[in-house]
Amino acid sequence: MDSGGLVVTKIKIKSFFSIIQLNIRMFKNLPLLFLMFFLCSSLGAITVPELKYLENTTLAPYKLKLEGDSIRFELKGTIPIESAITAKTPKLKLVYYSPNERIELGDIPLNRKMAFYEYQIRKSLKFEKWMLDGVLELQYFQGKKETSIPIEKKVLARGVIAPQLMVKLGEVYPDEPIPNVGLYITTGLLDREMTQSGEFTFQFDLGSAQFKNTGSQSREISRLEEFIKDFPEVISIKITGLQSPESEEGKSSKLGMDRALAVKNRLKANFSGVPDSLLKVDSRWNDWFDLRILLRDYEGVSPQRKDEMYAVLMNNESFLQQSSRLKQIPGFTQVEKDLIPRLRAVTVSILAKPRIGLDMEQTSRLNQSLKNDTGKTELSFAEWALAGESTNSLDEKAAIYSKMTEYFHSPLPYNNMAVVRMRQAQRTLDYQSKELLWEEAERLLNQAYRIEANPYSLHNLGQILALKGEYWEAYKKLSDASVGFQNKDLIKVNEAIRGALDILRGDYKLAILRFDYQFSDPKDYFNKGLAHFLAEDYAKANMAFEESVFAGRNFGYGFYGLAMIGAMSGQKEVALIQLSKAISSNKQLAKQAFSDPIFEELREDKDFSSIVRID
Repeated sequence: MDSGGLVVTKIKIKSFFSIIQLNIRMFKNLPLLFLMFFLCSSLGAITVPELKYLENTTLAPYKLKLEGDSIRFELKGTIPIESAITAKTPKLKLVYYSPNERIELGDIPLNRKMAFYEYQIRKSLKFEKWMLDGVLELQYFQGKKETSIPIEKKVLARGVIAPQLMVKLGEVYPDEPIPNVGLYITTGLLDREMTQSGEFTFQFDLGSAQFKNTGSQSREISRLEEFIKDFPEVISIKITGLQSPESEEGKSSKLGMDRALAVKNRLKANFSGVPDSLLKVDSRWNDWFDLRILLRDYEGVSPQRKDEMYAVLMNNESFLQQSSRLKQIPGFTQVEKDLIPRLRAVTVSILAKPRIGLDMEQTSRLNQSLKNDTGKTELSFAEWALAGESTNSLDEKAAIYSKMTEYFHSPLPYNNMAVVRMRQAQRTLDYQSKELLWEEAERLLNQAYRIEANPYSLHNLGQILALKGEYWEAYKKLSDASVGFQNKDLIKVNEAIRGALDILRGDYKLAILRFDYQFSDPKDYFNKGLAHFLAEDYAKANMAFEESVFAGRNFGYGFYGLAMIGAMSGQKEVALIQLSKAISSNKQLAKQAFSDPIFEELREDKDFSSIVRID
């Protein structure tokens, strides 16, 4: 509790002179110096310390949080009327302030009772971003004379809990990878910008790391061959060796690593064109993550029993403690029988793109067409479009799509030129330049849509509006776009942004439905985790944040989400560990953690200041 200073009691004149007369009678023969000392001591003894007028004040919720677009809270309490010192014409004022902003929330009505004044108010504040660093303060005044200095004041809350504002919409932050925005119209059935992910599983015998050429293994190899044939531009292949908790599987992660190496050797033999540097080998042991993934689609137990198992799997106890608790749940014996053997495996996760581009003759004709101003070209529309898709240079794409607008009356070059401008805007920190690029992109997208109504241009307009903070207009554009997409991967991209906007709108249940996809981008799993977290389904939020971590450990936000769950559940040690990982992965999260009220209790821990350092 903050104090406005000591309150010095005004003593009645009669009482004061009585004390003086008593002292004179008792000590009239003592030296004058001793008498003065005693008088000063007597007067000092009757100074009364501060009266806690605001002691009986409560705020609900006790930490402010953002709900929709507002901060809502209830304040109530009492002020004593008769005590050592009687309150004289008391007044209460409420203020919200930060170093640069201030809102006067007005006087609080007081209802006089027999022995106290009573007050109770409900407030709803329109949220503004500066409030994240703000302080809600109650101030007490008394006396008829107006003054700006309160007798007493009390800080009710610092900051605002607003994890929804961390939702990722494609914004660029310093020291973070630049996310791609916008969708190109392509010539193929798939959007060529979409990185494709493939998941493959190879089973092993109990306690063995020998790769056997069984029918199921051969079918999985064939599936993998088809995937690489369709998407030969391999970005990464992650090979993870797993072990079941069965005693025959060993007491270290060696078996899992041996299995991963066996699969790696088999892949190198089958796919010699894949560089060894793209094959990343890892193992997991004494970790229930893979069981949780299998349990999600398992139908061998009731939803109630499944929820009980999830509760154990998410409680952050040790692996052995969780194992003991799981065995006590009815139905887990069947789960062990059906799912545990499937953990004697290796999972292979591949990220890849299709190969596209022109041959040498086509490339020569393209260069000639880019230079001439005759209005004629020897290349077909499809060849021009393929040329634009095949280059990674935004400048080259801009030149190709700009020239295409001279040759072809089609939405493709206008839409794709707009995406180039959107991505160039992502690469500038100057906001004025960014806005100019967005304005040009919007003009191009509107032109593309006038030529032919298409979901790509609507989606891209929606993304620009979202980046500009015009969330409702963005939502309408993205909703219109969702009707036109047929490809499930494009629907997934569109729904992921709509889900992010649902979080900002406060409709967390709808957001959860939109994230019902398998993603490759860690930001989408993080957004999914936020939706579950804000809906207070912490078990599913925990799983989504973990999936974000597995999709991209350097992203950092998944660890931050796990730290939030640890703090909310009172597990300080877990929260600090996850927060340390988050900030190690992404230094930008230190500032977020420093002011986040979710971690208010952690700030008392000596490790917090060493983890969260603001340079």
